[in-house]
Amino acid sequence: MKTTPRAWTIWPGKPFPLGATFDGGGVNFALFSEHASGVVLCLFDDVSGNIERAKIPLTERTNHVWHGYIPRLRPGQRYGYRVYGAYSPEQGHRFNPAKLLLDPYAKAIAGHIEWHDAVFGYTIGAPGGDLTQDERDSAAYMPKAVVVDDWFDWGGDRQPKIPFHETIIYELHVKGQTFRHPSIPAHLRGTYSGLCHPASVRYLKSLGITAVELMPVHSFVSDRLLEERGLHNYWGYNSIGFFAPDSRYASANEPEKQVAEFKRMVKTLHRAGIEVILDVVYNHTAEGNHLGPTLSFRGIDNAAYYRLVHDQRRYYMDYTGTGNTLNMMSPAVLRLIMDSLRYWIQEMHVDGFRFDLASALARELHAVDRLGAFFDIIHQDPVISQVKLIAEPWDIGDGGYQVGNFPPGWAEWNGKYRDTVRDYWRGAEQTLSDFAYRFTGSSDLYQNDGRHPTASINFITAHDGFTLRDLVSYHDKRNEANGESNRDGESHNRSWNCGVEGETDDPHILALRAKQQRNFFTTLLFSQGVPMLLAGDEFGRTQCGNNNAYCQDSELSWMNWDAMDNALLEWVRFLIRFRKQHPTFRRNGWFQGQPIHGGDVSDIGWFTRYGSEMQETDWRRGVAGSFGVFLNGRGIRHPDKKGRPVKDQSFYLIFNSHYESMIFALPDERWGRRWQVLFDTHQTAPHASRKRLNAGHALIIEARSVMLLQEVESTSWSANPLRWLRKQ
Repeated sequence: MKTTPRAWTIWPGKPFPLGATFDGGGVNFALFSEHASGVVLCLFDDVSGNIERAKIPLTERTNHVWHGYIPRLRPGQRYGYRVYGAYSPEQGHRFNPAKLLLDPYAKAIAGHIEWHDAVFGYTIGAPGGDLTQDERDSAAYMPKAVVVDDWFDWGGDRQPKIPFHETIIYELHVKGQTFRHPSIPAHLRGTYSGLCHPASVRYLKSLGITAVELMPVHSFVSDRLLEERGLHNYWGYNSIGFFAPDSRYASANEPEKQVAEFKRMVKTLHRAGIEVILDVVYNHTAEGNHLGPTLSFRGIDNAAYYRLVHDQRRYYMDYTGTGNTLNMMSPAVLRLIMDSLRYWIQEMHVDGFRFDLASALARELHAVDRLGAFFDIIHQDPVISQVKLIAEPWDIGDGGYQVGNFPPGWAEWNGKYRDTVRDYWRGAEQTLSDFAYRFTGSSDLYQNDGRHPTASINFITAHDGFTLRDLVSYHDKRNEANGESNRDGESHNRSWNCGVEGETDDPHILALRAKQQRNFFTTLLFSQGVPMLLAGDEFGRTQCGNNNAYCQDSELSWMNWDAMDNALLEWVRFLIRFRKQHPTFRRNGWFQGQPIHGGDVSDIGWFTRYGSEMQETDWRRGVAGSFGVFLNGRGIRHPDKKGRPVKDQSFYLIFNSHYESMIFALPDERWGRRWQVLFDTHQTAPHASRKRLNAGHALIIEARSVMLLQEVESTSWSANPLRWLRKQ
């Protein structure tokens, strides 16, 4: 559509909602800028997107919002802004009308940045650096915001609303998940449509996860330095558009259709009973430090949007390691984030969010404030407070490690769980109490403020770090492909290569690595809290030792569906089904350590390998290498969905991380008269024993293994208690 002169007629319009809003008869434009002296709306040709058809001043200003309404303008229109004001970096202002700016509220973005010196507000190479204003027009090198129509036929979409204690999260990358999937048409691979293709949905359903956590899908920028090295920002933690789904993952070419494509993905996953959680990056933007480009916020109102150094306002406070931090003390920034969250919930129907570097959002002056304005606003919001809220509870600033310190209503990536479980299975020195806290939901972190075990998002691996296969195959990172001389990425991975560094064909080493992966998955899925799996770990995906593949949009990062460890995959499927079947392993309340229902045993018990209960000296032991834990299935205190008491069988887990096999004695008959071994990780597949074991019976636990036993009564004992599970 070509914009006609009549379409350039402008009426006063309204200051809200912010952004470009189509009402059926035209489009209202509204842009916040407190310190600007003028705002010009620029309309571009809808075909090429590079021909600037009109420059229309927005002369109406209400409470720092510049606004206007253009009748007869339609969805699909490309646009941007030029904002006038002082260019005085020393005072925190970087207005430059030569730079075309993206609308912070753009719901779709067409194109990507073409890196050119003109997209920088200052003259690169000039003696004054960023103090020297660059007057070249950046429009030809900039993506354009696009007007969209929000209407979509949701067709009775119902959000699954899965309780947190029944949730199993699967962290994935939209492109990497399906880009090499042989059963998905080539033109859909790596896209939103590919993720909701029947072949993809069947796999997710067969695995048994209940939620996908998508790595960033907000429109983001691939860094100039990476592009010049022939690399790309693959992870996407470099946001520039907090409302627009990134076009890289869309099969549709038209930006307005890309929004609908994302919605269809959510609708399809919901129909399969799978929730959609977004990994969101509200702590910083892609504009970097004082030497970064001028793309949006910096040119609209730098002093309002960013945390600036108090006495040197030319520079940015950087709690994120990216060069800048959004200003959470600014009402405009808080409104932007809240509006973005509500949009993704109400218009896109997502089910929750994982907040990247969430400690940065809690900083008001300098220190992390767990009662900061950001959390107050979310807590009282009737929409946002009702979805799943997950914090990455750290940033890189002083005092930024805040695991356990987020307020009620929030779950957290539990980094202490990751570290403790990794240390246990590599044989590192730690106390039994360290492991016990993590295995039972981390009550030391989350119980005192009224939260539940589900506040703990338990994980062994995530996108940032080794994959699980690499965790048991490498001691040292192998990040040379990133072009930073292997200096990037974590150097202390708490990994163990099982005796050989990297790939090997030694059958003994391979068998040990396979068992270690089974150990990790068994520990994760039988721990209290919410388990999170990294996509591909379930079938042995490797990144060849690269633990920081943020710039590897390549086979190094993509899922390899032709190289699957099917035995490991079936093991993980079995564990997930077993966890779902038995509420003993997914309680919503804390263990009390006290007798229940008038009985003489507690809801949980910890035992030495001699079958005796742990004493104070046992808890203080330096190495928690071998022990047993009793889980009382009759001690589940939370009711089911209908308010009825939940009952389950009781289980006994034996952990042995020693390099030698050990003899274990079962506890006395107060804790269970008869037991049956369901499986142990020394086996490559779950296989129940036909033998019944009486209380006090001694049995051998192989080196580096977990064994699960189930209490049985003479009337309920089965020769093959896992048969029903295999059929599901």
